[in-house]
Amino acid sequence: MTEALAPAAYTSPTDRVQVWTETSTLHIRFNNPAKHNALSVDMWQAIPPLLAQAEDDPAVRLVVFSGAGEKAFVSGADISQFEDMRAAREAVKVYEVLAEEALMAIYRCGKPTLACIRGFCIGGGVNVAISCDFRIASSDSVFSIPAARLGLGYRYSALKNLVNLVGVGVAKDLFFTARKIDAAEARSVGLVTRVAAPEALGELLAEYTTTLAANAPLTVHAGKKIIEEMLKDDADLDMDRCKRLILDCFESEDYAEGRRAFMEKRKPVFRGH
Repeated sequence: MTEALAPAAYTSPTDRVQVWTETSTLHIRFNNPAKHNALSVDMWQAIPPLLAQAEDDPAVRLVVFSGAGEKAFVSGADISQFEDMRAAREAVKVYEVLAEEALMAIYRCGKPTLACIRGFCIGGGVNVAISCDFRIASSDSVFSIPAARLGLGYRYSALKNLVNLVGVGVAKDLFFTARKIDAAEARSVGLVTRVAAPEALGELLAEYTTTLAANAPLTVHAGKKIIEEMLKDDADLDMDRCKRLILDCFESEDYAEGRRAFMEKRKPVFRGH
């Protein structure tokens, strides 16, 4: 159960990104179906402010990213903008900064993030997905990182996320060959967490939205941030932060509520404080 909180008003700065709240879930949907939801500059720019708002919204327990239509989650970058945005050296820097800011906003978001994937998940789509905490996909989804076929340089953070998720060997396989894999193989190598038939993907998503709405948000947040610390180099590891996050849970009203609910054999009502 969750505390009944009025959802905040969310507004996207572009029609190519749809945003809405559903109970305790914030939905962010890439809406460029004519180009299989290829990511344009305005779509990258829309992400950080939406996530910043979600950080401060106690009603949000989960952020879900998806793609409009049934053909694609994200098919990569909108290459129609390459001539303007990537033709010159300074334009390349601008484009890469925008993408990096959006992806890091997803990765560092204090709220759990989920990529709900159907159809093509290519290039930048994979980067968005692996920046999320977990990924679910329909069985007809297709994944690929085609940089080696395009001559693109690939950012450090994206490759690091890929290696952390699937390991060095699989990351090299997918990146060096630029081959396409189906949802079954994506699951087998750890690229996605769970796979469902296309008609059952909504039901699987509902399982996550319901579960995250009921679980203790401080505990989830602490777990997310401690895992984030674990993935840093030893020299950058902030053990004091980990200890504070754990202590915050034990000193919270939610911890007391969890104990009471267990003793009273009822479902707890967590409020995030």
